[in-house]
Amino acid sequence: MNHPLEPFHYCPVCGSDIFTVNDVKSKRCARCGFVYYANPSAATAAFILRDNHLLVARRGKEPAKGTLDLPGGFVDMYETAEQGMARELLEETGLVPTAMRYLFSIPNLYPYSGMTIHTMDLFFRIEVAPDAEPKAGDDAASLEWIALGEIDPDRFGMHSVSQAVRRFLMEK
Repeated sequence: MNHPLEPFHYCPVCGSDIFTVNDVKSKRCARCGFVYYANPSAATAAFILRDNHLLVARRGKEPAKGTLDLPGGFVDMYETAEQGMARELLEETGLVPTAMRYLFSIPNLYPYSGMTIHTMDLFFRIEVAPDAEPKAGDDAASLEWIALGEIDPDRFGMHSVSQAVRRFLMEK
């Protein structure tokens, strides 16, 4: 596996081309001494249950376009994980959470624009109004309710989500 900062050849502070690997997660500028760390980006995903069915999305964009996913996405700067989860849920499903409980996290690799983005995926159990009707939007090509007994974690295209679904079903 390549160093996470492999594509970056110049120091973002002084522009020097003597920007070399410092350790497994950082590069250091030999000219100005700046050290840049590749920390994971925060992302969220929602487990929403209704009548023993899980709400799943079909990915409308790469990576893993066309595979199953959980509603969610990247947390923006200045948002809490909970705010990011609520915003992504609204954008992808039109749903507003009535309750939210953090479950667990799983690290992931997310291919984007020819780079590999390290993420920390935060999984939540979300409650919504019992009569709320989800409508696919943003990155979700479609939404469907799948009975818990019929869910195949291998149909989820993102590695961390597949792992999370497997874990969720085992703990359910």
